[in-house]
Amino acid sequence: MGNQLCKGRKSRSKRRPMGFIHNQASPSHSGIRTVGVEKVCNFSIDSDLCISIVTWNMNGQVTFEDLAEMVGSNREFDLLAVGLQEAPPCQRNKVATMLSAAMDESHTLIGKVIMQSLQLYLFGPKNAKSFINELKVDKESFGGCGGIIGRKKGAVAISINYKGIRMVFISCHLSAHEGNVEERNSQCRHLSHTLFSKFWNPYARPSHIAIWLGDLNYRLQGIDTYPARTLIEQDLHGCLHNKDQLLQEASRGQIFNGFCEGTLTFKPTYKYNKGSSNYDTSHKVRVPAWTDRILYKIEDEKKMEATLHSYESIDKINGSDHKPVKAHLCLRLRQIPTKPTSSQTIL
Repeated sequence: MGNQLCKGRKSRSKRRPMGFIHNQASPSHSGIRTVGVEKVCNFSIDSDLCISIVTWNMNGQVTFEDLAEMVGSNREFDLLAVGLQEAPPCQRNKVATMLSAAMDESHTLIGKVIMQSLQLYLFGPKNAKSFINELKVDKESFGGCGGIIGRKKGAVAISINYKGIRMVFISCHLSAHEGNVEERNSQCRHLSHTLFSKFWNPYARPSHIAIWLGDLNYRLQGIDTYPARTLIEQDLHGCLHNKDQLLQEASRGQIFNGFCEGTLTFKPTYKYNKGSSNYDTSHKVRVPAWTDRILYKIEDEKKMEATLHSYESIDKINGSDHKPVKAHLCLRLRQIPTKPTSSQTIL
């Protein structure tokens, strides 16, 4: 796998990369770091790159109105990443066409990867191609039955070097149900080590940032549906953070070590009655959960700074049993001082 090294080099250089979310069962493991939101974004002034990120499980339905509401009218960003799960089967790439129309010609599609109902789109400004040094896509699925019913599980990903900033976007849909925690953990680790492995180059520099989004399907653990709903109705859903399986597993060092996430100030995004903002009233009466998430990890914080300016759900959209989740993230490369040469004088 990857490029073969020159003969005579030590074999240790052929080791596989650690992956995007490699497990570190060590004293340094910190789980997921919750970060605050800085409301004001001085677009193009304080940052080298601003990214709008959206994830939505569509439950097999799509309308132009929902997509337009999802991307919004604010265009103060360089890139827009849209990750979709359970996207409806549409001919002639109808979803991409509607997304492009919703962008109202302010941004153009620069990258996409589709694996049946799992889709990832990346939009940039009209002159974006002049700033792209490299763009690759990859995908990985779990099992085969998901494709038959349009509920594909796995991940699709885009790796891009844009304006000298190396980024990886991963949009996933993991296994459902409260009891499948370890299965989801295993899928995360598998995706982390598998995606882009066929492109692995031991000489390539790592990405500055990995952005992971999607329906991760982690649920609330240890609370029944009605006590959970009561807290949500009283605007006390912050009391449910310690019940969140994703945060629990990350704190155990199983997944997403060193990743960042905004505070979960919005209500759990699943499961709603379609066409409304009421939680599930079917016979299953599912426990609400933050299944839909956006996480990011800076490879080296000495080289890059990331500022989160928003992290929210879009509650106006009722076309699915999930609410979309949206984030606004701005990046700035740090200026690393070079070491003075022997001819330079240090004052």
